[in-house]
Formats: sequence, structure tokens, C-alpha cells
Amino acid sequence: MKITKKFRLLLTITGIFGVFPFNSTLAKDEGNTKLSEKPAFEEVYKKLDAQVRAALKEDQDKGIIELERVGRLLSKDYPKEFMPYAMLSAVAQMTPDSEKSLKILKELTALDDSDPKIARIIEKAKGQLKKREALGKPLDMKFTAVDGREVDLSQMKGKVILIDFWATWCGPCVREIPSVKKTYDELHKQGFEIIGISMDSDKKKLESFLAKNEMPWPQFFDGKGWKTSLAQEHGISSIPAMWLVDKKGNLVDQNARSGLEEKVKKYLSL
Repeated sequence: MKITKKFRLLLTITGIFGVFPFNSTLAKDEGNTKLSEKPAFEEVYKKLDAQVRAALKEDQDKGIIELERVGRLLSKDYPKEFMPYAMLSAVAQMTPDSEKSLKILKELTALDDSDPKIARIIEKAKGQLKKREALGKPLDMKFTAVDGREVDLSQMKGKVILIDFWATWCGPCVREIPSVKKTYDELHKQGFEIIGISMDSDKKKLESFLAKNEMPWPQFFDGKGWKTSLAQEHGISSIPAMWLVDKKGNLVDQNARSGLEEKVKKYLSL
């Protein structure tokens, strides 16, 4: 199983479930009838947070449906709050309906980015869209590796390249290393290369890990953890994530983790 932010997104960042009457209600004030103000967003969120947690744990699919419904409701009644858009962002990541996901992502990219929190949601949505549109197209990636090496995918045509988004703190990522190393050792001389995108925040720990585990390929590192720039740019929301680039420089697989060696051999032979 991948290390993901699924339940962090659905149970922590989000947390609205069920119907809530947001319309203004009539109230008496010193003998006069007037409209009362709608409750504060924080108050509403607190009351319903426990309910959505329970609903999502009980039935994730129905929970996601409710998450979208309430996210849209809240975005209409509280358009300046970032949380409703975080809910919709979570729905876009979790729903099995690709058309719905695409629609939501496009809606999010069209939001006003003047609020920094909403701006982060917008950038994430843009990354997700870029990820969807990247398959079958040239992949642009250029950086200085943690050991000083210059990496530029555009200069690596003729090679089959694995882009490995990972972290030393990610158990499933670490468990994949022996398999990745085996494929590298067997096929490197035939033109197989690996580029690591580390989502660590401790440079010394990363360097020590690389040395101990004898991982000779270049690693990108900016110390931002989940907010690692190249991961954000390419819509990475869970790791390990392994992408495969063919000899022409095109991204041909966004799930290279499955059957890696066979896939590399296939693209080396083309």
C-alpha cells in the first residue's frame, strides 16, 4: 500500500457531512422580526467534523459523495474560506470518476488566488492537471542534484529513465529499493537511468541513507517534504510514485512500480 495523504485529506483537512441549514432564519429582536446572521464557519465545521470522520470510515465511497456535496454547499455560502475548496480537492483525488475529477480540478484552477491558502489549493490542482496531461508527452525536468550533478532530461534522450518520487521516511519506498537497485544493476549498461525526487526535509539524513544503501543515481532535494517543488509541480500526492520515460523523452508510464524490470526491458528494446 502506498503512503498517501488520503485520510489526512478526507478526515483531517476535510470534515463536513450531512445537511446543514445555512439559510438565514427569522429571529425576534426587541419585538422586531429580522434576519439573523449565518453561523461562523468554524462553528459549523466543528459541529460536523466528527460526523464526516465517522461516515468516511464506515463507507468511503458514500463519504466522498457527501464530501463533494457539502464542499460545494460551503463554497457557495462561505466563498472566502479555503476549507470548502480543500474538500473539493480531496474529492478530485479520491473519486473513481475521472470525468468528475477533471471537472473539479479545472474549477479549482479558476479560483481567485489572492488568499495564500486558496492559492496553494489552486497550485495543487494545476499540478494534478499537468500530471494527467503529461502522459505520452515529453517530460521537462532540470535541476542540480544533492551531490552537485546537473540533471536535464532533455539531454538524456536515448536512455530509458525511471523518475522515482520517494522519501527515506516512506516505508513502502524503502521496501522498493532492492528491486529498483536490481533493475538498475542489470540494465544500467544497456541504457537505463534513475532520477530520484526526494521528499525528505533532512539533507544529512538523506545523504547518509544514500551512502548506506549504495544508491548512485542523482537525487533532487529542496528540503520541503510533501511540498517538494518538483512533486508539487507534477501533481504527486502519494509515494512511492514511479514514472518511466522512454528513449524519445516521452513520459510513457505513471505506474512503473508494477513490473518495473519488464517495462524497462520493453522500452530499451524499442
